[in-house]
Amino acid sequence: MKVFGICASPRNSTTEYVLKKALDKLDCETVMFTCNNKDLKPCLHCDYCLENKKCIIQDDMGEVYTNLQKADGIILATPVQSGSVSSNLSIIMDRTRALEAIDYNLLRGKIGMSIAVGGDRTGGQDFAHLSNITYFMIHGIIPVSGGPFGSNLGASFWSKDSIDEIKNDEYGMESLDRTLAEFENFLNKYI
Repeated sequence: MKVFGICASPRNSTTEYVLKKALDKLDCETVMFTCNNKDLKPCLHCDYCLENKKCIIQDDMGEVYTNLQKADGIILATPVQSGSVSSNLSIIMDRTRALEAIDYNLLRGKIGMSIAVGGDRTGGQDFAHLSNITYFMIHGIIPVSGGPFGSNLGASFWSKDSIDEIKNDEYGMESLDRTLAEFENFLNKYI
């Protein structure tokens, strides 16, 4: 079993810290992609992929395409920016279209999990989770939350924009543990 984690932060900081923690807790092969120092261009929606079965843009998305295809589980970890997912994650989501031009069912049946890290306790984590869950649903990825008692949409963190503070976010770590437990249950049951 293989889990692919995407850290959609442009920085090497709180979101990456949490995603590394999540991947380290899983009892399977894991791979992490971080947007830090990556060249990611937005989708042109030019339909080149529909005709040629590949994206016309040659950048660091190649690594994402390869790992999404091989993964059984996908974790999207995003900092909350302007009340939703980062622009990096939006680019990755949009550019996934090129994969489905190759095979419409390529992502269907994989298991998906969301992590949202906000500088404020209520900085938009739920909206970021909903964007991730919508992405999962559009692509046939089964979204998993931590359940109805504190992790309704995924693992939510309050970083106070500090690596030291996120390490002390006990509630966030509890939400991560609950969400990871359900994620592993789904992986074991459906993969």
